[in-house]
Amino acid sequence: MSIPYDKSFSVSLLSDMVRIRHMEEKAAELYGQLKIRGFLHLYIGEEAVATGALRALSPEDNIVTTYRDHGHALVRGIPMNAIMAELYGKQEGCSHGRGGSMHLFDEKTRFFGGYAIVGEGIPLAVGLALADKMRARPRVSACFFGEGAIAEGAFHESMNLAALWKLPVLFLCENNFYAMGTALERSQSQTDLCAKAASYNMPAVRVDGMDVIAVHESVRQAAKQIRDGNGPRFIEFQTYRFRAHSMYDPELYRMRSEVDEWKQRDPIQTFSVRLKAEEMLTDEEFALIIAQADREVQQAIDYAEAGTWEPVADLLKHVYTTEAKP
Repeated sequence: MSIPYDKSFSVSLLSDMVRIRHMEEKAAELYGQLKIRGFLHLYIGEEAVATGALRALSPEDNIVTTYRDHGHALVRGIPMNAIMAELYGKQEGCSHGRGGSMHLFDEKTRFFGGYAIVGEGIPLAVGLALADKMRARPRVSACFFGEGAIAEGAFHESMNLAALWKLPVLFLCENNFYAMGTALERSQSQTDLCAKAASYNMPAVRVDGMDVIAVHESVRQAAKQIRDGNGPRFIEFQTYRFRAHSMYDPELYRMRSEVDEWKQRDPIQTFSVRLKAEEMLTDEEFALIIAQADREVQQAIDYAEAGTWEPVADLLKHVYTTEAKP
């Protein structure tokens, strides 16, 4: 099937995936150098999901995601400088250095956070959607989570309430088949995740999460249906992370041959091949995209390196609110 978009938009999708990949590869290197501390969960291999999904949503929509949040934040429009500074723990970061890798946040882009507790963001997305429905605002609350979250009670309570009240929520499951280090078939008796969504009388579809076009189209269609007042939707993206669960993970739960097999479906490589086949991309243009991403990454590192640590005297700032908002 031919690519249904023009060259400019199609190449921008590829560019965003490359930006995510290069930022995260460098973050892994910096972690090894002890420049980034704490937890670090990489999105390498799953770039098509964040890119395709977020480019299909409106700037006014609400975004909630997990601790594997760097790619979502970048595509949503949070500057790489602010993301990298946050990874470094500097106060110039998007969460002022207090959130780190797992808790990126930016009110301006309506990016309402990465959350470390499995399934934690799902009820929050439902609450945002309820507020928008009560105020008749035409927003969609898009909530990203892994397949492991589907075993949590918060997921089922949220799905039930969203379906019952026909809330404008888009549930986006990034199924990478390993909730931390446990294979899906070893942790859940029903591995058909769409069947679980359907049990709440909610439309659900399964999509190839390694195909940025398939992701974009599915989210675009689902968001339109939600805006038309048809209630929530569930999409399962079957994807795969090429790196371990986190930088502390010895990765003893899967075979290297399985990882190598999935790498044959690398979303960046396969999409670049499609673009070249349809004469939307040349080797020179692809090399330029890579060079631009590398420059952006280096600028972000320089920004983070030049950043400042929060003074100890400010330790209790932002712990309690000082003003009430309507």
